[in-house]
Amino acid sequence: MDAAVPDPVTEDGSRNHSIDPPGGSSSSATAPLKRSASEAFEDVPEGETSNKRPREESEDAVGQAEPDGGGRVDGEALADSLEEELQCGCCSAIVYRPVVVAPCQHFFCGSCVTLWIRNGGTSCPACRTVSTSVSFSRPLQTVVDTLLRHAPGKARSVSERMQADAIYHPGVHLRIPSPRQASPEPNVPAANRLYVTPCPHCVPGNQWGWRCPQPITDPDVDPAHAWPIEDGNPPGHATCGNCENLLALQAPTTTRCDFCQVSFCGIGIPHRCVAAPLAVQHPHGFSDLSDLIQCGEVYECFDGNTVEVDIMLDYLTAQGLSPRHIYREIVAHIQSQPRQFAPLIELELFMDLHPVPGGVDPDPNAPRTRICRMCAAEVLLYGLRDWWIRERKKGFLEEHIMARPDCPQGSQCPRQKDHAHAKEFNHLIVPPDPVGVAPAPPSPLREPDLASVADFPLLVPPPARDRPMPNPADPGPSEPRRVIARAMPVVLDVMGIAHVPEPGDPVPAPSSQDFRDEVDALL
Repeated sequence: MDAAVPDPVTEDGSRNHSIDPPGGSSSSATAPLKRSASEAFEDVPEGETSNKRPREESEDAVGQAEPDGGGRVDGEALADSLEEELQCGCCSAIVYRPVVVAPCQHFFCGSCVTLWIRNGGTSCPACRTVSTSVSFSRPLQTVVDTLLRHAPGKARSVSERMQADAIYHPGVHLRIPSPRQASPEPNVPAANRLYVTPCPHCVPGNQWGWRCPQPITDPDVDPAHAWPIEDGNPPGHATCGNCENLLALQAPTTTRCDFCQVSFCGIGIPHRCVAAPLAVQHPHGFSDLSDLIQCGEVYECFDGNTVEVDIMLDYLTAQGLSPRHIYREIVAHIQSQPRQFAPLIELELFMDLHPVPGGVDPDPNAPRTRICRMCAAEVLLYGLRDWWIRERKKGFLEEHIMARPDCPQGSQCPRQKDHAHAKEFNHLIVPPDPVGVAPAPPSPLREPDLASVADFPLLVPPPARDRPMPNPADPGPSEPRRVIARAMPVVLDVMGIAHVPEPGDPVPAPSSQDFRDEVDALL
């Protein structure tokens, strides 16, 4: 038989009553509770089970914090700490329009990363990790907005925000180009010589199997007969437009660009010191799409319309097109035109592209078959906009892009640099000319010819002998009609206007009596 266990008594005199299970009593059921009830429920009246009172007391407890400030947060210190954490890694200020670089997750101002890419950046500005994309961060923007609401003094000036907005627009997806392979070093003589060194084909028994007919004397062997540099290029020689080494103009490896008239040696740097055929040349500086991204001249081709450039870049990425593919289609289109490359030559697009002077174009209207890398890049930039207009008509773009209405001002719109306006309207289609026939140009002024019938037409009817004679078989008009027909020339002649009577009407010789009779009949 179990002994009764008295209820334990607490310090305040209350008892902890044991809870008996509904099915009966057991040794475990009679054990006292190991934890006393919450103090918040000690003074609750019997039968009241509301939680309102403990909640109110907890709120009062929060208000009665310790006077030493241990339970409070210093707002100014928190704002300073957030300002330090939200600094841009480029400009060291609070990020404005923050963007996140993938995959390293470093964040910067959108305008700072845009300038980094335009200046040739190919990695993350903070850790130099090879990155692929940069996206706008809305969570960071929310944190920055919350901080500036409570600490408006930490915001940037209006001029700084305007300059940043002109460079980067929120929501625009950026691409960091991949690192470009370094070009091989040109073969430049170490010593600064006063005389011209022989070209590769001037050396007897050279590996190219061709000897220059006018070889240059080696200054180290025969200084007395060496060619001074200040006298220019020796006869039959020129300077390569890429490696700037001396070349023989008649050598089999030498090629000449038909656009800039600069010669290339074909020896110094393979695949670069050459003027290749039009269809196989590589445009200089445009190896892949990343080069289009960081080329500022591409944006100039679209009048600063960054929205249209982004649409084009997304299209090229989806279709897998390269700058070289675009260049080939542009060349094929220009060659199909009647004048081909003559408009480009007239615009002088290929002048002063190389550090060496070019030759004289023997025939501006001659066909162009070879082109250098620099001139190929100019052709690409010249026809890029028109190529994109033709490509859009193929119907591969998304429907919402093609459904944009055309801007009334077309490519001349000054607001196409505004991101919102450029996203709403299409600016590539030039507004059509007004419907109608153009007015003819005014004829040059001249003195009137007094003897010319065109300047001074006859005011009297032709003589009677030039008129057809009446037919007697024709009954002719009635008498009233005849009177009016005879009277009309006389009246109109008095008014100064010539009139030819109807055929078949007899016209008698005018007399004063007839004149009076006919006037009376008219009146």
